[in-house]
Amino acid sequence: MTLRVVIMGVSGCGKSSVGEGLAARLGIPYRDGDDLHPAANVAKMRAGIPLTDADRWPWLDAVAAVLAQEAPVIVGCSALRRVYRDRIRAGAGGAVRFIHLSGSRDVIAARMAARKGHYMPVALLDSQFATLEPPGPEEAVTIDIEQSLPRLIDSLLPALQGEMP
Repeated sequence: MTLRVVIMGVSGCGKSSVGEGLAARLGIPYRDGDDLHPAANVAKMRAGIPLTDADRWPWLDAVAAVLAQEAPVIVGCSALRRVYRDRIRAGAGGAVRFIHLSGSRDVIAARMAARKGHYMPVALLDSQFATLEPPGPEEAVTIDIEQSLPRLIDSLLPALQGEMP
């Protein structure tokens, strides 16, 4: 089985940090979904304008293409709605494991405010939470982000046993 993992959650939840750390532990690549957005999407978000489904479809297709063409791979992607996750699954070329990073709005807002150089403003966090359809246990592993990064990564490894490269 070829490992295809999507680290998902609202902006600021730690997708990049967890994805990079998990990829390093597993010895496979990590791709940041932020880098796959079309320039028009980045411009909208930078301007504080939430993306629409029409804006997201090409981006989700790009995420699915990375999963299909570069597996084994971990991709960070918000994948906020079930229909977005279904779109990724449909184009991924095989089974996809979703890991949902879950945390309180206050914790995530503080993380967003502290990061430098990211185009996503804290002002869009409420729209992210409004769009989020948290996955159930049949769809994803959900983990609380309010723990150390090494501990969080250690706790995810058993969920990926049997699928590691």
